[in-house]
Amino acid sequence: MTDDVIDDRALVARAAGGSEAAFRSLYRAYVRPVYWVAFGLVGDAADAEDVTQETFVVAWRKIASLRLEGESLLPWLATVCRLQAQNRLRARRRHGSHAALDDEIPAIVDVEAQVVQAQTVAAILAAVERLSDLDREIFRLCAAEGYGYEAAAASLG
Repeated sequence: MTDDVIDDRALVARAAGGSEAAFRSLYRAYVRPVYWVAFGLVGDAADAEDVTQETFVVAWRKIASLRLEGESLLPWLATVCRLQAQNRLRARRRHGSHAALDDEIPAIVDVEAQVVQAQTVAAILAAVERLSDLDREIFRLCAAEGYGYEAAAASLG
């Protein structure tokens, strides 16, 4: 890992101390992966955006008491995201009882695809956790920041 790359543990510690800049760095690093986890769970772009926002609100509130298990914050964020998605789906069902019948009946729901997608997300998160710090940073730049391989390599020197 280069000196320019600050690991999640350091950012979490700084954010826990009140650093908005450190939290902003964590947000920028993980907002896309968290969004895609949320989208896979709720199946709607607007709800996925709300779940993503709620996930980071929870993260901001709990960052001071967080004890990071691994090197990456992503598994913890994914867990928070899953809980927020469950809350969103429960609220949708609760409020949906007052909606028109057409709104209540979902289009074709492919449960198998949702299960496979959830398993795929879990496998990716586990694989990312096993990467070296440098490889994890390359993955983050490419997957979360949208860098190409050459741009990520240039960014890391």
